[in-house]
Amino acid sequence: MELYRIGDKVVDGRKIQREVQRILSLRAQGYSQLEVSQRLGIDRPWISRLESMGEVRKGKKLALVGFPVANKEELARVAAQEGVDFVFLLTDRERWAWVEEKSGAQLVNQMMEIISKLGQKYDLVVFLGSDMRLKILEAIMGQKLVGVEIGKSPIKEDCYVEPEKIRKLIAQCKGEDN
Repeated sequence: MELYRIGDKVVDGRKIQREVQRILSLRAQGYSQLEVSQRLGIDRPWISRLESMGEVRKGKKLALVGFPVANKEELARVAAQEGVDFVFLLTDRERWAWVEEKSGAQLVNQMMEIISKLGQKYDLVVFLGSDMRLKILEAIMGQKLVGVEIGKSPIKEDCYVEPEKIRKLIAQCKGEDN
């Protein structure tokens, strides 16, 4: 138990943590601040202040997708530091293993499903890939795609992508281009 004496009262820190988790869980499920406040019997403005205290960022939901990338772990760290919501990076070996384990129909269906989900769930998708793949995805996703050409098609080996370039691009996509 995490008890705190504050003046003449004793406060249970774990109870507060549990209630905060309930509030955040309900908000993440789509309940409005008003609905949560009524459900839990707390003031709506307090929920707003709680969310403001813990806010990491506002704005667009971002995805980072790319292949074949030599420094995928480094780029994934940058993406995590910048609050990117979804990261899918593959080396050349990983992309070929992913492709070769599927039939042609399975591959096309899975690619279409991934592109569809990216378009539905994310405001912007930063894509690292060849000139040819960029053109295809730009035609499909339109304004939702921000492309970074890492080579001319066909790319046959992993490409190093400058992490600070990606960090700056992500900041620009989030509207933080200082």
